Amino acid sequence: MSGDRLMRIHSAEFQAMADRVLQVTELTSRLNVLPFEDEAGKAELFEQILGRPLPPGVTIYPPFYTDHGLNLDLADRVFINQNCTFLDYAGIRLGERVMIGPKVTFITSGHPVDPRERRLYLTGAPIDVAENVWIGAGATILPGVSIGRDAVVAAGAVVADDVPPASLVTGGKATVHRQW
Repeated sequence: MSGDRLMRIHSAEFQAMADRVLQVTELTSRLNVLPFEDEAGKAELFEQILGRPLPPGVTIYPPFYTDHGLNLDLADRVFINQNCTFLDYAGIRLGERVMIGPKVTFITSGHPVDPRERRLYLTGAPIDVAENVWIGAGATILPGVSIGRDAVVAAGAVVADDVPPASLVTGGKATVHRQW
């Protein structure tokens, strides 16, 4: 995984990423219509999406969405429930025995807050989830967040700050911080 990123939208790097997004979107659309019992078909598509085979004991229930795939690092015995999204441009690492509830979203990219720069750049920061973490249904994990070992993220929580080990975090209420 890499550190914080800033990518100019009108660049060769951005075009290469956009091409990868189209390729992975096609692969995930094929994955998400396979019969559930087609283990060989799922394994083949996950290998193309991730650029390597799934680690031992990893369970992913489709539908599954990612925009890049190559920056998604899954340790052994990770469980990912249905309808999860991994926007992994800046890197997402899930440690051993992480459990992800349905409809969880991991977002490593965004845009500058300043409206003059918003259409010029893509920003990004990696997400790191330590071992034995449980992330509840519908949670959203934002760029740059680290979640410590044995932590629990409650269903529906929006996580914008690091989570200490062995802690429970809750909350999804939006708050206005400033206006333009």
